[in-house]
Amino acid sequence: MPISKIKGNAIEDDAITSARLDDGTIVAVDLASDSVTTAKIQDSAVTLAKLASDAQPTPTQVSDQDNTSTGQFTLPAGTTAQRPGTSYTGAQRYNTDLSVMEYYDGSVWKKISSEIANLSSVSGILYVGIAGSGLTLTGSGFLSSNLVVNFAQSSDGIDEDVTVTPSSDTSATVTVPAAVYNNVTAGNAVTIKVTNSDLSQSSGVNITAVGLPSGGTITTDGDYRVHTFTSTSNFVIPTGFSTTYDYLIVAGGGGGGGNQGGGGGGAGGMVTASSQSLSTGTYTATVGAGGAGSTSAPGAAANGNNSVFNSTTVNGGGGGAVMQTSSPYGRSGNNGGSGGGASFWINSGSFSGGAGTSGQGNNGGSATQGGPSGHNGGGGGGKSSAGSAANSDSGGDGGAGAEWPTSSGNYYAGGGGGGCYYNGNTAGDGGIGGGGAGDRYEGVDPAGDGTQGSPGSGFVQDGYVNTGGGGGGGGSSVGAGASGIIIVRYDTTAL
Repeated sequence: MPISKIKGNAIEDDAITSARLDDGTIVAVDLASDSVTTAKIQDSAVTLAKLASDAQPTPTQVSDQDNTSTGQFTLPAGTTAQRPGTSYTGAQRYNTDLSVMEYYDGSVWKKISSEIANLSSVSGILYVGIAGSGLTLTGSGFLSSNLVVNFAQSSDGIDEDVTVTPSSDTSATVTVPAAVYNNVTAGNAVTIKVTNSDLSQSSGVNITAVGLPSGGTITTDGDYRVHTFTSTSNFVIPTGFSTTYDYLIVAGGGGGGGNQGGGGGGAGGMVTASSQSLSTGTYTATVGAGGAGSTSAPGAAANGNNSVFNSTTVNGGGGGAVMQTSSPYGRSGNNGGSGGGASFWINSGSFSGGAGTSGQGNNGGSATQGGPSGHNGGGGGGKSSAGSAANSDSGGDGGAGAEWPTSSGNYYAGGGGGGCYYNGNTAGDGGIGGGGAGDRYEGVDPAGDGTQGSPGSGFVQDGYVNTGGGGGGGGSSVGAGASGIIIVRYDTTAL
């Protein structure tokens, strides 16, 4: 030290600087208490680099400094199960199970390098009441597994998660869960979000719930939802609903003719359609009633009433002829969807059954003179075949109806059986599909089965309700035609 820096018993202020001290020259044990004060230390004489190794910098001194090191530092490491029970927001660690760095966002641990989930669109229809064929989700960051799809609708109390495996990083499909489609209200918007396996949640996309058609008695038959109309009502297709439909239209059956062996009533016309497109709107399903039977000669029983759906009119069945005991001693059945059976008394000659409508049914059975006292009526026509002709031994059987749907065992539009007079003759059977059996005017019912009976016994049968079957012909008692039916169905797996 230059002598010039020592004056008397004092050392001048700038006599000792960091540049003039060798490393380790002054250590803590060499300094008396308060011997070195801030006033005695020249500016920049002591810096972080010149502090002893056991000196502790403040957090600010550490965090606010630029780290220019080209080395490394380590994070705490552990398994997922070893995550701290109480974590601080912003805390970081290395997850040895996932082989990634992760941080705590205040509620859950997330990968620092997490893939951001984005849901850009939802295609498909969310139906009320059924699962439908599902929804397709499009976006990005879906990753490869465990994509959680959330459905939320506050007013309907819906908050439901479904976990799916994405088909790719940008696409996934999901089946709407029952907790959603059984509780959502038609017209309400359901918000859909996705959370990927990195726990990144997308923003929401809204999809409006679409109601199903209404009207009639609604049932299910395998994959089909079925609307059955047994009386006139409306079939309503709501906005947003689109599919194809199958339907059946059957008109009311004609009544049976009486007065000593009248003709059976013709079945109501029957029309079916498959894979029909119907627009949104209201369709009136008009169901025709059956025609009343009659014993009043000359004439025929009443025709059934028409059924109408989707601008298609189906004709009611023709009434069966009433037995005529004066010239010309016979009568043809009425025309209709299927024709009514004819009747004839004792003189030579014949009368034809009523004509059926093309595409809807068939002709009624004819009648010719029977035996010496044989007054027999022809059977009413049915959807699949004409009514049988009356002969000298029996009234004609009603024509067969048709099955719908195929292989269902459900038949409609059978013709009514013709009546007979003479004790030795037999009344006609009703055709399959709801046709009523005929009755015998004279004699007893030996079999006790109600298919033929003594005068006025009432064993004659009406057509079976909501089949469009024709009423049975008879004597003093006659059968009424059955009411028609309209059925509309659609395949829910096609939605």
